[in-house]
Amino acid sequence: MSKKLLNQKEQHYADTREEAEEIVTAAKEKDALVMNKISEKYNKYGQYFLVDLTFQFGTPKEIMEDARPQDDVVEGQMSLTDVEDTPGEVAAEDKAPF
Repeated sequence: MSKKLLNQKEQHYADTREEAEEIVTAAKEKDALVMNKISEKYNKYGQYFLVDLTFQFGTPKEIMEDARPQDDVVEGQMSLTDVEDTPGEVAAEDKAPF
């Protein structure tokens, strides 16, 4: 069984809004970005910004569809091309009933 990354959440710190916007701009270059949020916060030391980023890399359905064999045959089951290529076997219709 393989492990696949489906989604990821990141939180970054920035001293200024410009730095926070640079973080978001860099994250937008990735196709997997689905949500970003810049929150302005205050504490006793002053103002700072938190940047929340959420990435989604694929759904389980998409991953399973990509991993499925091309001829849509379940593992262990023979495909039609395998049956046609098997020499020495005679179909049931070709056998004599006696």
